[in-house]
Amino acid sequence: MQRRNLCGTFAVLLVTGLPGAALGDAPGGPVAIDRSQALEQAIDGSHAKHVILFLGDGMGDSEITLARNYHVGAAGRLALDTLPFTGTYTTYALQEAHPTLPDYVTDSAASATAWATGFKTSNGRLSTSARTDQPLKTIIELAQEKGLATGSVTTAELTDATPAALASHVNNRSCQGPADMAPCPRYKKSAGGLGSIAEQAIDHHVDVLLGGGRQRFEQVIDGGAAAGQTVLQSAIAQGYAVAGNAADLDAAQPGTKLLGLFALGNMSLEWHGEPARPFPGSGPQRCVEDQRPQTEPSLAAMTRKALTLLAARHRSFFLQVEGAAIDKRDHAADPCGQIGETVAFDAAVSVGLDFARAHPDTLIVVTADHAHTSQIVPPPSQTDHSPGSFSTLVTADGANMTVSYATNLPGRMGEHTGTQVRIAAQGPQAANVVGVTDQTQLFDTMARALSLIGPPASRGPFHAIARFLGLE
Repeated sequence: MQRRNLCGTFAVLLVTGLPGAALGDAPGGPVAIDRSQALEQAIDGSHAKHVILFLGDGMGDSEITLARNYHVGAAGRLALDTLPFTGTYTTYALQEAHPTLPDYVTDSAASATAWATGFKTSNGRLSTSARTDQPLKTIIELAQEKGLATGSVTTAELTDATPAALASHVNNRSCQGPADMAPCPRYKKSAGGLGSIAEQAIDHHVDVLLGGGRQRFEQVIDGGAAAGQTVLQSAIAQGYAVAGNAADLDAAQPGTKLLGLFALGNMSLEWHGEPARPFPGSGPQRCVEDQRPQTEPSLAAMTRKALTLLAARHRSFFLQVEGAAIDKRDHAADPCGQIGETVAFDAAVSVGLDFARAHPDTLIVVTADHAHTSQIVPPPSQTDHSPGSFSTLVTADGANMTVSYATNLPGRMGEHTGTQVRIAAQGPQAANVVGVTDQTQLFDTMARALSLIGPPASRGPFHAIARFLGLE
């Protein structure tokens, strides 16, 4: 078990490196603005009333650049590009057999465990320690102990790795419902365990749960007080209102916990298009937009409703919002699906930024769990013997952009990569993301901002800089 210590973390602000200083006179480029007030708030050590974590699954720098180029052009900016503090963080996991050694390419479960608990673990585990299989307390559990409201929103199944790490402890991410427990025998309720991921999510009484995965909640509980009931029936018995479509979500009222299950499995994609293919590839193409059924809410709509319901409780809250299918379509070498999900995720970030404008005591963090396979490359030629699969897209600039998927053979699932990924933030204590940090340190930043844990033992040079700027 490894936990990274944030005591020595500090932020040095380089004025020339702040967003808005780039691109000069490029047509359509960003306009430089004065962010002084936002920057002061982010480094003055103040506490946040609310924390919103936006997580683009598999959304590395290449995936962000692809979406930006396609959707708003090379000189344009996405909403997630506008946050004033930006850094990178490392994403490695641990080896299960040798947990003192790194596994350089993480999966989503180990990655989510890192920022949900502040501890590293091995791939496949959810908020349990590598090899020793001990539970690791999550930020949602800490928040609930302090009386905060909590929420989790995703376009995947609610039992998928990223949301699962917040509200479950299990040795294998595949144990999503009571009928899926073969890899997790000691966690079965009939064995006296905590149950599947779906059961634990409900038993944790998270205030707002929105996403897909109805199939897991329709499975029958095999032990404990709710034996013989489905997980969904147990949720209703525990005080949850249930939403099954966009109209139900719109109609949901504050005052009760909400479980939104909008698809049997993962939620539908926003955009469609031709997948990448071996040389010469697919395209040039423009993607087919607006493909999500209107009965399913968008990620932005789910985010807006979650914020409305959580804010109505008139107390602090923690909310995680995941754009899950960026990763899933990257695996499938589907550039339009991938880009459409990134754009939809960016729209959800815009909703969060609107909320923060009205509630400036909100810490917003936008990041990814790991890097992925897609790369922007020159057009391939047969004489280059170019590997992988390709697709050429016609961007908002009216230019061709070629994307390559080459971490596996054509037609096979693309792989994650171990590269560090972007993390950006605004609001109280946002400056802690600057520089190169680790995923575990995000837990410290969020938990400290919400006063769930104390300050670092050593105040360090960060506070010397704050005093120099007259902020302490």
